[in-house]
Amino acid sequence: MKLRIFIFLFLAFFANTADAQLKKPFKFSTFYIAANGGTSLANENIYSVNNSFLSTDTIITPFDYSLTMGIRKIKRFGYEDVSKFKDGTESAYGDATTIGLSPFEYLFEVDYRRQEGNKYLDQHHFLRYVKPLWMTKVSYIKEGFADIEYYEATQRFRINGKKKLSFNIGGVQRLAEPYGYNPLEEWLIASGQLHYTCLAIEEGYSVDVYESEYRDPNGNLVAENATIWNQVVIPEVLNDYVEKKKNELDNQWQYSLVVGFDFYHYKKNFWLHSWGNLMPYHYDGGGEYSYHNFNDGEQWYDYSGGLIFGYNLNRNVGCFIEGKYNKYWNREWYDFKFGINYRIF
Repeated sequence: MKLRIFIFLFLAFFANTADAQLKKPFKFSTFYIAANGGTSLANENIYSVNNSFLSTDTIITPFDYSLTMGIRKIKRFGYEDVSKFKDGTESAYGDATTIGLSPFEYLFEVDYRRQEGNKYLDQHHFLRYVKPLWMTKVSYIKEGFADIEYYEATQRFRINGKKKLSFNIGGVQRLAEPYGYNPLEEWLIASGQLHYTCLAIEEGYSVDVYESEYRDPNGNLVAENATIWNQVVIPEVLNDYVEKKKNELDNQWQYSLVVGFDFYHYKKNFWLHSWGNLMPYHYDGGGEYSYHNFNDGEQWYDYSGGLIFGYNLNRNVGCFIEGKYNKYWNREWYDFKFGINYRIF
C-alpha cells in the first residue's frame, strides 16, 4: 500500500518537473484524492436468555467511508459527463472496455473502503496501447468485495480496427491464486461430513468435553458448551485455516486464448457502447493446483463484457442502461444501473 502511494506521488511530482518530452505521457492526465462517508446500518439489539435472565447486546455498525487515490489518462467517451471534480464515487463503466479512444491510456487507482462494518481494498491499474491492427494491455485487478484478485496481460490482433465494430483475437496471461482449491476437502470423509474438531485440535485448540472447556492455541477459554463451540468458534477456525492454507501457495499462471469485440457509436440523442471477451481454451500445464484439476480436467469458459446504452426519445423522455459483468474461474462480479428520465419544463 505504501509503495503504491509512493508511486502515485512520484508520478504527480514527475509530471511537474520533467522536461517537455518526458511530460508527454502525463499530458491531459488527472491526479486525484477523494474521501467519502455516510451513515451505515442502524444499531441492532440482540436478545438472549441465560438461566432465565434476559440479556441484551447491541451490534453497532460504524459509519461507511471510502478513500480513493489515483492517476488516470483516459479519453472520455462522448456519453460521459465532464464534471469539474472527480470524487471517487463515479461508476466509470467505460474504464473496463477493451479498446479506448486514444492510442496510449492508463489508470492507477486504489480505493480503500469500509462498508457495513467490513473493510475492503479495491485496486484497478492498467496500461493500454491500441493501434488499428493490434492492441496490448497489462492490468491488475483487486475487488475486495467480490474477493477476486489477479494480474492480466493480453496481446491481440484487431480486425476492422478503424470501424465502429471491431473484432480481436489473441492470447491472455493471468496470474492469480489457485482458485478452485479447497483446503477443507482433505478433512472430508466419505459421507461428506467434516472432521472439524480434529482440524481445530491440529491447529492448536484444545477440547475438554467433560469439563465443557474449549480453549484456543493461546489457552484462552473461547467456549463453555458445544453450541458456542460449533456455531461461533468453529466457523472462525475454518475461515482462518482456509486463509492460511491459501496464503501458503504461490500464485498460478493461466494461459488462455481470447476472442473479443468492441462497438462504439455516439450521437447526441443516441449512443451505444458494447464490448465482450471470451476465453474458450486454457492451456493445462499439469500443475498440482491448476484450475483444470478442480474442473475435472475439462475446459471452461471465462468471459467479461459491458453495455452502455442511452436514448433520448424527445426533449422530455430518455432512458439508459449501463453495466458490466465478469466471470473468471467460476467467480462472478458485476454491477449495473438503468432507468428512465422525464424532464419537466
